[in-house]
Order: sequence, then C-alpha cells, then structure tokens
Amino acid sequence: MRPFELTAPTTVEAAIATSGTFLAGGTTLVDLMKLNVMTPAQVVDINNLPLHGIENGDGLRIGALERMADVARHPGVYPMISRALLASASQQLRNMASIGGNLLQRTRCTYFRDIATPCNKRDPGSGCPAITGANRTHAVLGTSDSCVATHASDVAVALVALDAEIRLVGVAGSRTVRLADFYRPPGDTPDVENDLRRGELITDVLVPRLDWAARSTYVKVRDRSSYEFALCSAAVALDVQDSRVVDARVAVGGVATVPWRLTAVEAALRGRPATQESFEMAAAVAAEGARPLSANGFKVSLLRRTIVRALLDVADGGNR
Repeated sequence: MRPFELTAPTTVEAAIATSGTFLAGGTTLVDLMKLNVMTPAQVVDINNLPLHGIENGDGLRIGALERMADVARHPGVYPMISRALLASASQQLRNMASIGGNLLQRTRCTYFRDIATPCNKRDPGSGCPAITGANRTHAVLGTSDSCVATHASDVAVALVALDAEIRLVGVAGSRTVRLADFYRPPGDTPDVENDLRRGELITDVLVPRLDWAARSTYVKVRDRSSYEFALCSAAVALDVQDSRVVDARVAVGGVATVPWRLTAVEAALRGRPATQESFEMAAAVAAEGARPLSANGFKVSLLRRTIVRALLDVADGGNR
C-alpha cells in the first residue's frame, strides 16, 4: 500500500470539495489499495456525514451510509433486497459495508486485481486476458471485445429489478439517476464503469413503492453456500392474481457486466398462468445475445434454471 493523506470532513459540502477517494466501510477500497490496484493520494473518510436513515413512505429511502446488515434487517425493505444483502459477503463484512459503497464496488475479476497482468478496466488498452484465459466466472451478457468481467454487487441486481434510483451530490449540484442507467457496459471503455462524475457522492438510494414486490425473492447460485460471489443470481417479483401473472420484475447477476434487467422475460410472463411451464417458456429468452467463452458456457443454461427456480419460489410463497 502506498502512502496517502486521510481526511474526515463532517459535511457533504466539505467532502465534495476535496479531490480524494471516498471511504465508507472500506471493504472494497482498502483491499484494492493493499493490492496497489487503486492508489489514491488522498482518502476522504465520509463516515461522519449525515447520510443515514431508512424511511418508508411513498417509496423507500435508504441513506448511502446505512450498513448492509441494518438494511437487511429493516422491516420495510422488500424481500428481494433483504435476501440479496444476506447472501452477500460475510456477517462481519455486512456489518461494515455501506449501501453506497456496495453499489460502487469493483469487479472481482482476478486479472483486474492482479497488477502483474494486463486489464483494460485497470489499464486501458492493455488487453483482456480473460477472453482467452481463465474465464469460468466471467460474463456472458453485456460483454465486449475489451472486457468480460462480471459486476459484483448482489443488492444492485435487486435494486435494478425494482427500478431504483440514486441521488448524487457534487460541486455542480444534485441529480437523481436510475440505477439501471447509472451502470455502463464495457464497450470500448471498460474503465468507465458508471456515470459517477468527478467529486460526486451517492447520498441516497430511492426505491419506488411497489406493493406487490412484497412477493419477491433473490436466488444466488455459487460454488459454496456462503462468502462467495454469484455464478448466477436472479431477483424476481411477481404480481399474481387468480393464478395468472399480471406483472413481473426480473433482473440477474453473476452473468453480466452490469446488473441485467430482463424486460423480455417480464413481457413473456405477463398474462400467463403462474406455472412452471410458463416460467420455463419465459426464461427461454433470458440468454438472448449471450456470448459464452471457453469455460463459462454452462452459465447460459444456469441462467434459465436460476430464473425458473426464483419464479417458482415466489409463486409458491417462498415455501420451496
């Protein structure tokens, strides 16, 4: 780890006036600093800022500094959010990590985290060895010839499914952005991961009210049952009336370069009976446009099966 200056402002205005890298829980930043993947000259501890609170009203507001564990336990949080958080990391990390920081976490691609190897995300133009190398855990959706790294956040998948927004504050003022629009697929610029502008700070996560999202879940498939990133995950909510699907929300993780909303699957579900046959038919379109690599082709079928499993779980009232 390289030397750095640490400051701890007490107001948002003072924080965004700095030119440093923001530190909340530190569960991603500190790791990457130890590996010299990130080498900020100034680190700005934002834990003294008034960015806390969870409020239920005409929607859900979550302060960016709320810890993952606290959000997961809050009674007003939709099941898919709570389950996504509880499936993330370990209890100790959930007690430290902030919601805002989780949404900004960097990929766990081993090439990105190893400064001895090329990586277009870390060093633009150096290449992407994952495309022809070790790529079992990498993305099959939203990839490019420059990058195939998966997005790491679980809760971002649930929030994208719920059409959540984030509020950002910077020297130019504040703005609100749909989380689905905030993340950027790699294209030719994989080093530009999102629409966060220099000096901006996430202050709140805003989830629109969606009463039928009380019937939702998050299913995460991984190599071990805890403390592991997703090979595939699905955030699903269903509005079922008279045994038919009136509306649906479906987003997936672990298979794409960004949290991946599946509007085609949602459309295929609407008006159909809430049965396994209907779910399998809808899930069949989930992998359209997939570009599997040498070792991750299994994710195409795993994606469909994970969606069906999540849909069945919600349709069954979470009793599976």
